[in-house]
Amino acid sequence: MSISLRKRPDQLSAAVPMAALCRWALIAEAELTPKPGLVDRRGSGSHRDLSLPVMRRSAMAIEPYFVNMAAVSIGCEPSQSLREDLACIGRAAEGAMFRATNGSNSHKGAIWLLGLLVSAAAMRQADARAAGIAAMARDIALFEDRAAPRVVTHGDLVAARYGGDGARGEARRGFPHAVEVGLPALRARRAAGACEDVARLDALLEIMSRLEDTCLLYRGGEGALTAARTGAAATLRAGGAGTASGKRLLLRLDQQLLELNVSPGGSADLLAATLFLDAIAWGQKWTQQQTGEHLWNRLS
Repeated sequence: MSISLRKRPDQLSAAVPMAALCRWALIAEAELTPKPGLVDRRGSGSHRDLSLPVMRRSAMAIEPYFVNMAAVSIGCEPSQSLREDLACIGRAAEGAMFRATNGSNSHKGAIWLLGLLVSAAAMRQADARAAGIAAMARDIALFEDRAAPRVVTHGDLVAARYGGDGARGEARRGFPHAVEVGLPALRARRAAGACEDVARLDALLEIMSRLEDTCLLYRGGEGALTAARTGAAATLRAGGAGTASGKRLLLRLDQQLLELNVSPGGSADLLAATLFLDAIAWGQKWTQQQTGEHLWNRLS
């Protein structure tokens, strides 16, 4: 890739730990159990073509492209040229994902979301506050990808039928479901003494209860979206994933989504974005020479 010629050794050394956190966030999201309708440690959820080993393999395959995205962003400001560089790297990441998964879409939305966030984080190395990173990512997303292939995506079909704007709209609004929903829920549950898995599950449920998840709309229409939102909200009202009544409702929601053959993939991607933003704040405590593995061990 010609973009790689512009990366200096100091850029790469700063980019590697941030990309490692992208990989960690994707694997942490995949491994979180039990998630309704999603791949987790129990099985493939509503995805016949995915599994936990495939999700892990995908995350590892696209990590080098997150390195590239971070590296080309260091010292930059949001611009049309940067947007097109990131899009070029993103399309290469999608190719690596499809090769790693034998053609399955494991992380296409996450490449877009985390690619923007890791780029913004690389620009703001001295300030890792989530709101600032998300705002910078929004400014990048507002530029059009003029070289994008002219194809109709699932998001386009959902937007035409239901008006949802999916991951693209989420980024262009500054990641509200990560910054204003997922992250506060995650940190509040930790502060209340919940274990990490429960805090992450409740953050996912908060996102699900509010997000117009285009993955649900595409596969199951408005009925599936309503079922997921209603079930997630009911689980939270019952005390969340850390209570006996909440866990019963969570498993009931899981069964309902399996029967509908739908999955809240957009919510899962935004949980990964939430985990990344949370981890970046911790990551400031480590030097740029480290790979991010110490942080991975601390947060897992």
